[in-house]
Amino acid sequence: MRTDISSFTGFDSAYAGSCYLPNTLDSAIDRAKDQLIGLQNQEGYWVFELEADCTIPSEYILMMHYMDEIDTPLQVKIVNFLRSQQNADGSYPLYKGGAGDISGTIKAYYAMKMAGDSIQAAHMVKARDWILAQGGAARANVFTRIMLAMFEQIPWRGVPFMPVEIMLLPKWFPFHLDKVSYWSRTVMVPLFILCTYRVKARNPHKIDVAELFVTPPDEEKNYFAHVKTPLGKAILAVERMGRQMEPLIPGFIRRKATAKAQDWFMERLNGYDGLGAIFTAMVNAYEAMDYLGIPPDNEQRRIAREAINRLLVVNDDMAYCQPCVSPVWDTGLVSLALQEVGRHQHDPHSRQALKSALHWLAGKQLRDEPGDWRIQRPNLPGGGWAFQFGNSYYPDVDDTAVAALAMVQAEDQEFAENIDRAGIWIAGMQSGNGGYGAFDADNTHYYLNHIPFADHGALLDPPTADVSARCIMFLGKLVDLHPEYRAVIDNCIDYLRNEQESDGCWFGRWGTNYIYGTWSVLVGFEVAGVAKCDPSILKAIIWLKSRQRPDGGWGEGNVSYHDANRRGEFDTSTAFQTALALLALLSAGEVGCAEVEAGVDYLLKTQQADGFWNDECFNAPGFPKVFYLKYHGYDKFFPLWALGRYRNERLAAFDYGNLQRSTSHIVN
Repeated sequence: MRTDISSFTGFDSAYAGSCYLPNTLDSAIDRAKDQLIGLQNQEGYWVFELEADCTIPSEYILMMHYMDEIDTPLQVKIVNFLRSQQNADGSYPLYKGGAGDISGTIKAYYAMKMAGDSIQAAHMVKARDWILAQGGAARANVFTRIMLAMFEQIPWRGVPFMPVEIMLLPKWFPFHLDKVSYWSRTVMVPLFILCTYRVKARNPHKIDVAELFVTPPDEEKNYFAHVKTPLGKAILAVERMGRQMEPLIPGFIRRKATAKAQDWFMERLNGYDGLGAIFTAMVNAYEAMDYLGIPPDNEQRRIAREAINRLLVVNDDMAYCQPCVSPVWDTGLVSLALQEVGRHQHDPHSRQALKSALHWLAGKQLRDEPGDWRIQRPNLPGGGWAFQFGNSYYPDVDDTAVAALAMVQAEDQEFAENIDRAGIWIAGMQSGNGGYGAFDADNTHYYLNHIPFADHGALLDPPTADVSARCIMFLGKLVDLHPEYRAVIDNCIDYLRNEQESDGCWFGRWGTNYIYGTWSVLVGFEVAGVAKCDPSILKAIIWLKSRQRPDGGWGEGNVSYHDANRRGEFDTSTAFQTALALLALLSAGEVGCAEVEAGVDYLLKTQQADGFWNDECFNAPGFPKVFYLKYHGYDKFFPLWALGRYRNERLAAFDYGNLQRSTSHIVN
């Protein structure tokens, strides 16, 4: 029974027992909705800034000096940004408010020194003292040590041995490109060339960072102190043997491997969106093209450089570089939020915005393009969406589920083919354990996380609870017309049950953290038809309620990725995580409970005059423990989504009450 609240004079009764006046809730929703629609691009999409830690803007400066392509005014703005992000102790964190990270601090220090900051300046002294207190630059991670080697600050024995001949290894070999994640592939292949030929940065001002080492780099013997597991030590020993045997590699083999690596990444350059559409891969490819002798006026090289520049966010006095952009993800999620808000409302402005968004999304669906995912699923028809504007080799399972779900909910036959293709693709991308990875099926060669190169622990793309839940959230909408998806959904539900933590929550791989994971699963369970009285749902409800803060909100910091005892905890509530907790509880049937009422009250009280909310914290991992992100849209559309869902649930309760009263005489 649907009710159009624009013509429903009895709307006040929908809030009987609630502490909210309808006009207060309505006005909050309308203000946020109008502001959000106002940010829509004329082509139909939304895209919000995607901020990472200071590693990426530092690497942009390092790239300029590597290539001797220094844009001084831009460099000044980036350095202004870097100075503004420093912790009080001189370090640079992986996320705002976090502890210092030695690798990020080294890169920021080197970038600022390259840009002309005096090493005697207070901020440089503090950064240097902090780095030395952590053991010095030799303790940096693999990627930072590779950068230092290219700038001739450490010997090449201080980085993992990654010969380009890896490109020629057979598929049965323990290490093969097909066995690692898409982001690892795109970063590593051009890096094989750079490391094999021990390229040297141009470094026109000959800036060094000798002062950051406790032991002189040529005398340092513990560059691989982080390798502690027996398997890791064994692999390191094999690697060292390989380095000793490198002179025996025939020249024709090296040339063949180099050509294969060049062909691989050039084929995937991806135009103005760049290799893999991620910053690090794009920079490695650009620098490899330079080494390989591709001239600056070559069109592919020129476009590769422009692709990197398109990641910049430049303001009046500051600038930073994004790791990638998120238009499909943002547009899909905004569409779901607007659909929730408009479920009982006739708003031509909102409907037009949604129509434009869905048409834009429809045009971005990938079909018969080549893609690395086909290696595991060679006979599966294409039908996915990428995360970015363009990334044809790497459609994203999560984005596909969100974009296709928005089309299903539009109830428009115009998108029937898009939905069918997406359903077939999602169902076919399921891994053997019933779950879903983000870009590949069965990317679960966990032993590879022990190789020296993988000190970040993010070499793979295994199934995760949050992505898996989004897949059944979508497929659950199709199962009535496509009963063949029932088995896929049931297998995924079994996987999710096995992934539930002992206290009732789920880990969030792509959003911070257990609140995000629990929201994902509870919404997925609702659409998939899992009963509200299911023990796993009841356990999750208890956990969510136990994490509510005294102010009625919820919050969770990225420290929960480092200390599981801090799951669902933070020193403040956030609009983003409060919205997720509300959406999770409402999906679990908890409308009207005191915790939901208090959470809604928190969102209403913290809404700003412009209609949005303002969370300062980073809200997602790129890679847990090593790389974090702030999606600037999350505190804009998730609270709107939650308030819209709350209003609709109260309306549904009111409609049900009216129906009961109107039919009671029949029973009597």
